[in-house]
Amino acid sequence: MKLKNISTLLLSIAFMALVTSFGYVHSAPKHLPRIAIAGIAIESSTFSPAKTDETAFHAKYGVEGFTSYPFLNIDSPLRQRAEWASTVVARALPGGIVTRVAYEALLGKTLDSLKAHLPYDGVYLDIHGAMSVEGLDDPEGDYIERIRKVIGDNTIISTSMDLHGNVSWRLAKNTDLITCYRKAPHEDALETKKRAITALLTRIETGKGKPAYKAYVSIPVLLPGEKTSTRQEPAKSVYAAVTPASNQPGIVDASLWVGYAWADEPRNHAVAMAVGDDKSVTIKTAEKLAHAFWDARLGFAFVAPAGTLTECLSKALSSNKHPYFISDCGDNPTAGAAGDVTWTLKQLLARPEFADENGPSLIYASIPGSEVAEKALAAGVGGHVEGYVGGLVDNRYAGPVKISGKVLSVVKGDQQAEIEAVVQVGSIKIIVTRVRKSYRTEADFTRLGLNMHKADIVVVKLGYLDPDLYNAKADWMLALTPGGADQDLAHLSFKRIQHPMFPFDKDMPEPDLTAKLIPVSGK
Repeated sequence: MKLKNISTLLLSIAFMALVTSFGYVHSAPKHLPRIAIAGIAIESSTFSPAKTDETAFHAKYGVEGFTSYPFLNIDSPLRQRAEWASTVVARALPGGIVTRVAYEALLGKTLDSLKAHLPYDGVYLDIHGAMSVEGLDDPEGDYIERIRKVIGDNTIISTSMDLHGNVSWRLAKNTDLITCYRKAPHEDALETKKRAITALLTRIETGKGKPAYKAYVSIPVLLPGEKTSTRQEPAKSVYAAVTPASNQPGIVDASLWVGYAWADEPRNHAVAMAVGDDKSVTIKTAEKLAHAFWDARLGFAFVAPAGTLTECLSKALSSNKHPYFISDCGDNPTAGAAGDVTWTLKQLLARPEFADENGPSLIYASIPGSEVAEKALAAGVGGHVEGYVGGLVDNRYAGPVKISGKVLSVVKGDQQAEIEAVVQVGSIKIIVTRVRKSYRTEADFTRLGLNMHKADIVVVKLGYLDPDLYNAKADWMLALTPGGADQDLAHLSFKRIQHPMFPFDKDMPEPDLTAKLIPVSGK
């Protein structure tokens, strides 16, 4: 060995001894995986005359998209594990069918952004699963397929969904990791999204890549969320089994989708899936979840007592429990209804009990009426307004209703409602918005000066109550009212869903709940 080489070797040994004595060895910078984020999410009723345009999605572009994921803030450990590219993250209040123009515009911007930042090790897709689009049967399937064509077959896709979404074969084939919420109401939404992203990073970092097996079971059941809430049995126990099923050796994740009841498409039904590296365990897990859901089908019932609006009002007026909540669930905008059906409001205004301002106090949340909202803003608190509200989108059951009353409060600037006004007519405090909005939290009421705890009756355009309202109620009923989220599915004209299907075909034979293995994406 030459003297020069010997000297170099001795110097290297001495240097390593020195730095080791300080407990630190410098290593080359670690390569971080490149991850893109994208998503288009909405629940769309095909039984509503409403249509959803691009503005309803309030899309976030680039770094703004990270604001949708608090666990990915700039200093979070999860954020530090990858190089990120946020493309288009778009989420709309549930509503009517999405226009083809809106869908193509949002998808086009997503694809352009993805192309600009290629290549990727992974892509996280934040979708709902119940989007309906003009001229498309399976929008989420189309969405992921077109994304896959841009990013290629080697990139791992992880998808998170609402449990009220639909999983088509095409969607399942093009994703690699897939999961959904395990609670209804969806108190675990952020937890689910974080789980989807964490699983994606782990599969990349460990070099395990795409799971080898995806087991899929189609369950011929189609029920509304108000009959499958995880607050009560049997859904409580059925969904309690999902987490331990996901934590088995050989399983990456297991999920159970109720499906979406207010769209008439072949993909609308319940689904069980398991994704994993162990073929036998993956298949058995999906089948076990599917059988549990099917076996429980006869036990699913409304999450609260249900009846006609008249029956609900009679119960509420005679009750000593306040506030008494009534869900105007047929026109529930969180389930895809138009949110502007005036049928219930018209009945309330005709009731003599509420004609005088000293009658039982009732909060009605809410009805869109741009004319009245703008007049209220101009008149200010204490002013008087008169005009028509509701019935501009869905007037199949009642037309616009004329109200005349005193402005109790008015607020401008809400992202959804734009203008919110409380107008008192008799003893009814009507929340009138410029653009429709769903009132789901206590803050929604308090910002308008309304204390729902002190009201005798609170009528909300919802189905099951979100946590704040659920905790505030002294009692509660579901009013089986008309609208795009009609709880009586037999009233709706389904023509394209698969049959046999429970509860439509009551004497249907036992279904084949054998799991089918979906090919790994790209194969």
